[in-house]
Amino acid sequence: MATVQETQVRTTGAVTPPVAPIQSGGYKQKKVIFRAYQIVWYILGIIEVLLVFRFILKMFAANAASGFANLIYTLSQPLVAPFNGLFNIAVVQGSVFEWTTIVAGIVYAIVALGLVKLFQLIKPTNPKEVSQKIDEA
Repeated sequence: MATVQETQVRTTGAVTPPVAPIQSGGYKQKKVIFRAYQIVWYILGIIEVLLVFRFILKMFAANAASGFANLIYTLSQPLVAPFNGLFNIAVVQGSVFEWTTIVAGIVYAIVALGLVKLFQLIKPTNPKEVSQKIDEA
């Protein structure tokens, strides 16, 4: 008759370690593309935050000589430069409403979305993914 201790030894000896998933070339490519998505969205986030700060500081007529406002204006100027002159700038009692900053934010968001969609086109697919996408459509 087996004791409790012997039974535990037999059952723990029969446990197999988990099998690591096989990393194929397709998996590695998808991982790189996913990382590229993350980088694109991260960069867009930084750009959008700079543009929002710029818009708010201009709207509330922040002192451009202050360190923070000067930093934001300096970092965001190259981002809005291609859009300067597109629309008139509305100035009311020192407060500036920059349409170009809003347009720049929209354009950069559309460009980021376009890049992510382009990455999706080059993503490797397998027959299962294709059939799922076709069934969803």
